[in-house]
Amino acid sequence: MYEPIRNKSVHRMAADRADFPHRSREEELDIQLAGHLAALLAVTDELGLGAAADRIATQVARLRGAPPARHAGLTHAAPIALHRRAHELAGRALVVAASRADTAAAILAAERMDAHAAALEELRLVGAH
Repeated sequence: MYEPIRNKSVHRMAADRADFPHRSREEELDIQLAGHLAALLAVTDELGLGAAADRIATQVARLRGAPPARHAGLTHAAPIALHRRAHELAGRALVVAASRADTAAAILAAERMDAHAAALEELRLVGAH
């Protein structure tokens, strides 16, 4: 009733492919953490926070194995919007750093979250007067 298969299938399962490039979970987390920190670096540079930006750049370089690009472009956004964005990015970096068990990056991200939260509070107080 059925004709037998005469040729090997041209389809293979992904698990059968030894030539398929893949990364470990830790490598994926490194890439994700470096991305969040690089975005935080761009916002930090735009805010003119040189010392903080240098610390972030050091962590990005450690994760990527090369120094990050700096001062790529300015958005000319309001400082309050930049601090909100930086706080959000630092939070994302903190989550990934904690998942990766990267103490140095987690501490840096937590410090940046605190600094941007304080800056936001100060901007709100100044704006209220």
